[in-house]
Amino acid sequence: MSRQHLTPLFTGVRQHAEKQPIQFHIPGHKQGAGMDPEFRQFIGENALAIDLINIAPLDDLHHPNGIIKEAQELAAEAFGADFTFFSVQGTSGAIMTMIMAVCGPGDKIIVPRNVHKSIMSAIIFSGATPIFIHPEIDENLGISHGITVNSVEKAIHAHPDAKGLLVINPTYFGISGNLKQIVEIAHSYQIPVLVDEAHGVHIHFHPDLPLSAMQAGADMAATSVHKLGGSMTQSSILNVKEGLVSPKRVQAIISMLTTTSTSYLLLSSLDTARMQLATKGEALLEEAIRLANDARKEINNIHGLTCVGKDILGTRATYDMDPTKLIISVRQLGISGHEVELWLRKNYSIEVELSDLYNILCIITLGDTKEKINKLVDALRQLASEKEIQPNRDHKPVSVPDIPTLSLSPRDAFYADTEIVPFSKSAGRIIAEFIMVYPPGIPILIPGEIITTDNLQYITENLSNGLPVQGPEDESFNTLRVIKEHKAIQ
Repeated sequence: MSRQHLTPLFTGVRQHAEKQPIQFHIPGHKQGAGMDPEFRQFIGENALAIDLINIAPLDDLHHPNGIIKEAQELAAEAFGADFTFFSVQGTSGAIMTMIMAVCGPGDKIIVPRNVHKSIMSAIIFSGATPIFIHPEIDENLGISHGITVNSVEKAIHAHPDAKGLLVINPTYFGISGNLKQIVEIAHSYQIPVLVDEAHGVHIHFHPDLPLSAMQAGADMAATSVHKLGGSMTQSSILNVKEGLVSPKRVQAIISMLTTTSTSYLLLSSLDTARMQLATKGEALLEEAIRLANDARKEINNIHGLTCVGKDILGTRATYDMDPTKLIISVRQLGISGHEVELWLRKNYSIEVELSDLYNILCIITLGDTKEKINKLVDALRQLASEKEIQPNRDHKPVSVPDIPTLSLSPRDAFYADTEIVPFSKSAGRIIAEFIMVYPPGIPILIPGEIITTDNLQYITENLSNGLPVQGPEDESFNTLRVIKEHKAIQ
């Protein structure tokens, strides 16, 4: 009989609070009594009552053997993992754990070029050497998708000694590659597959959504339960399959990266979110998918707007998609996605997930309703009516430069002495900061790479075309930070 209806962690914490013990331990607000009254009233006494610490009855996330252990075991069962570790450091902490669990100084790890900054942070911490794969670029939408089976095969064939392969699945925009086949290729070389599943906690719980990392046979997956699964912000999980990865090492590393003052509010929300997904997830997601598809249909009937669906599938990088992500192209309205974001905020108090040069992204989750969808569609209809459609609007193509030579490991570059040089005179120097164009969010340069004239021209072209180039300390791009050159003593 399934035990997925149980919430051992939340139940244990609540029962402890209901006993109203006299607390001579931290946190010092003592169930809110020592807190500013206005904040206490706003946040609620129940929330403050379970803002506790790892005293014996409540178990310890660093050495779980009670209610946390039981909650993590139920999560592993729900997600099809051998082990699940709760993270109160967000998915960033889980991603860093994954990489540091398989890589040490000098080890190679194969990663997409459009990685989240937590991945580069982990590469710096571990001292690993990144082997980059360019993701496929969607020229129509101006966004990056995932890496392809072919590119993975080539990278592994060239670097069979890699200690890991990291895949983003699904992407921020809900697009998935053929993860199962990618896993099979990596495993044929005994290379573990690590999945950044920040935007895919829900896909495991509905058959019409892309395969989850655990369903595809991946070795580890860092999964943001808080993003789309109903837990509180900053709470995530790390799912692990034993074999190519040591769960004991994973536990040791995640403990190194985790505060000893773990939040029982966050942990309890993970426990209850897992219960809801496991017991009601398919029905709740069915409704979310229906709402999203209805919204997509209505948006596509608005002149000047498009919202892609299954029609995006069929390329090497677009194997499957999550329909709850609404990628809404506003290019024909003659304004940027960022301008649309500001307009929706000002005129309708609607907040979108993100905006870029050509699109806005809206996510539909377990918490949405038909009423909210109608307000979004009505707002977009009003926006389109106010703008003059420009079907032939100049579309600035999004291209990707060649990946520069990595002269120093990102860790060595991070800790090296640096200096500021003029942008125009930086060719040939080793960059000490990140530079990227967003969209599609692919780094032009990362710390340790040699700056080329082509890189500088590419940056200049993107700036002149109005594309948002980000990263360096000097936002004007008059100067760049580079590794300091030490001249010989005369």
